[in-house]
Amino acid sequence: MTDFIIVALLVTVVLVAVIRTRKHFRGGGCCGSGGNTIRDQKTLSGPKLGEKIMTIEGMHCENCEIRVANALNRLEQAACKVSWKKKTAVVSYSAEISDELLKQTVEKLGYQVTGIR
Repeated sequence: MTDFIIVALLVTVVLVAVIRTRKHFRGGGCCGSGGNTIRDQKTLSGPKLGEKIMTIEGMHCENCEIRVANALNRLEQAACKVSWKKKTAVVSYSAEISDELLKQTVEKLGYQVTGIR
């Protein structure tokens, strides 16, 4: 009887782990936010001078995408679109923004910027 209880408990734990892993990689809640992160929408207040495309490693879900987008949208004169699936952030700007500021903003969240073009 004890063996049956242990096996049943292990099967339950494995099933929960598989379900959560599938949800995680499909963009469901992860990263400790529980899927309730609110996306800040932002548009440029002035004319668009250009855009920079950032390549970002470490985003695994929609919550990661929202965290990065919200952080970049808090920068003055910048608005962005982020895709966790493509591992990119396209930052439009109406005043020059340094690559170093963009990189610092993303990396302080725990993600790695592998390129800016």
